[in-house]
Amino acid sequence: MKYFFLAVLVGSCTFGKAQSNANDIFAAGVADAERFSNDYFGPLSEGALYSISNGWYNSGKAKPLLGFEISLVGNMASFKNKNNKKSFVLNTADYENLQFEDGSVSQQVSTALGDIEGITVFVEGEIAPGITQRQQFELPSGLSGEGINFVPSAFLQASVGVFKGTELKARFLPKIATDEVSVGFYGVGIQHEFTSLLPVDKIWPVAISGVIGYTHLDASYDFTNTGIIAGSDQRIETDMNSWVFQAVVSTKLPVINFYGGLGYLKGKSTIDFLGTYESGFITSPSVEDPFSLNREVSGVTANVGTKLKLGFFRLNADYTIAEFNSLSVGINFGFR
Repeated sequence: MKYFFLAVLVGSCTFGKAQSNANDIFAAGVADAERFSNDYFGPLSEGALYSISNGWYNSGKAKPLLGFEISLVGNMASFKNKNNKKSFVLNTADYENLQFEDGSVSQQVSTALGDIEGITVFVEGEIAPGITQRQQFELPSGLSGEGINFVPSAFLQASVGVFKGTELKARFLPKIATDEVSVGFYGVGIQHEFTSLLPVDKIWPVAISGVIGYTHLDASYDFTNTGIIAGSDQRIETDMNSWVFQAVVSTKLPVINFYGGLGYLKGKSTIDFLGTYESGFITSPSVEDPFSLNREVSGVTANVGTKLKLGFFRLNADYTIAEFNSLSVGINFGFR
């Protein structure tokens, strides 16, 4: 379940255990490792940004003064049918040291979302005058290889009405830490209901509002003891930030309501490879904090959902159409 582990690292709260090691690519040297890692981790970063950015609302109606709701929200950003995010073409002509074991020049290989397995590569270099050494290893597969076709996220969210037509929101995932992984998550948002300003608000059949939300995730993964390259304090640290801007409309019925939104998402992830690494071959110098990977996403999003209200208890679910389509489910407890 290594790749589920990596999903946690860049935007989820679910853990797995290592099966093979993406950091083995450092055997080919830092330049090759950076090129491969950018293509391998990039689609996962994109999916995670979409996953953590959903679930900001379940109604177009803002809560009244001191009305509140506490929610447990789960999101799943799907990539089941996104083959262009599951693999990329690795051309050894673009690499300094990496070669395919079967002698081919280019092959389709897995990203962190993919399922291609059994691709063996090697690097070869002189470790001493007249002595050549070959290091062989298998390229990593991805989440699909584990039967997982979505990038998950989950968090607690609280909303409270602060004045007429306006509510503040906060989302939070307590710091989760193991010997190898730690994940932290928070966000703040605001929703303002425009229809609350109308003189016919009480009889108006729908509520229309605007939502702005900011989400931040930071995580680290220590893999010092999992790869074939010597070094110390080898780890990945991830920082993700996203903004969403949504126009929301919903019905205003006593028990079952329907809602939908149209908006825009913008996000950025930074993955820092930190620590000390041998730069490929034994005779090469070691390097510290070798590189950072940046990935940005932006685009229009649209969703539709429904909410069931039974006293203090509410359930909601919605589906978002975007670069990564997502399902969001919420269990809510509220007053007013």
